[in-house]
Amino acid sequence: MATPPGLSDLRRAKFARRLPAALSDLVGPEHGTVSLPLHLAWSGLTAFDLDQPRLRMSYYRIVLAEGQHDDLVRYLNHDLLVSLWPTLRTLVSRDVRAVWESSFDELAHSVQAAA
Repeated sequence: MATPPGLSDLRRAKFARRLPAALSDLVGPEHGTVSLPLHLAWSGLTAFDLDQPRLRMSYYRIVLAEGQHDDLVRYLNHDLLVSLWPTLRTLVSRDVRAVWESSFDELAHSVQAAA
C-alpha cells in the first residue's frame, strides 16, 4: 500500500503546477510602480515601487507565494528574479524554494555564484 502524500508534497505539487515552462517566459516589469490585484495582495500594500529594494523584495515574495501561472508570467521578470534569488530564496517558504530550484537550474546556479 502506497504512503499518502504529506502536506509538504501537496504544497510542492500546487506550486509546481503554477510554474512557467521557462524562466524566459517571465516578462514582468523591471522598474516603476506596479499595482497587484487583490487576489495576490489581499492583505496590506497593493502598489510596489520596484526601484525600492525592500518593496521589490516584498512584491516578489507575494507573487511567488500567491501567484497562479498567469500571474507569475505577468508580474515576475526573469532578470530580476535571477538577481534577487540568492536573497529571495531565504525569504520564501521551503516548498516554494524547492520547487523553483529543482525546476530551474539557473536559480540554483545563481545561489552558488553568489556564495
